[in-house]
Amino acid sequence: MRLIAALVLCLSIGLSGCLKKTGDCQYKLENKVAPVSEEQAVLNYLSANNITATKHGSNMYYEVVQPGAGAAPGLCSGVLVQYSGKLVNGTVFDSQNNAIFTLGSLIEGWKVGLPLIKKGGQIRLYIPPTLGYGAVDVKDGSGAIIIPANSVIIFDITLTSFD
Repeated sequence: MRLIAALVLCLSIGLSGCLKKTGDCQYKLENKVAPVSEEQAVLNYLSANNITATKHGSNMYYEVVQPGAGAAPGLCSGVLVQYSGKLVNGTVFDSQNNAIFTLGSLIEGWKVGLPLIKKGGQIRLYIPPTLGYGAVDVKDGSGAIIIPANSVIIFDITLTSFD
């Protein structure tokens, strides 16, 4: 009887090591929805610039420039991107080539926007403050404000690859 119990225990321990672990990803969508006033600010920008964009359920807007191919990244994916971020006045506040991030660690606008494209895809995101940097000024290393509080921000993103 002890032998059978020992075999069952060893077998269960051995097989459990072969199972794919679930729950390793600690990132979650916050399912934020921007208030109507912020959505209106995005719509005002789109209208003033004669831009047709698609509304996401979060009240963010986007344009898929190139859909890409294959699968889409998930929150725990390491993404390799080329991007440029700017304010609605055209001021570029950040731009990088070959940047690597874990998607779930980024602002909510990226979390919901980037999975709308696949590898090789390009997207433009029009992100209201609630899904971006919110009601806080974002400052550079010298203390200068680079993204004022409550700013609508625009990102042009190319998803080069992901794992």
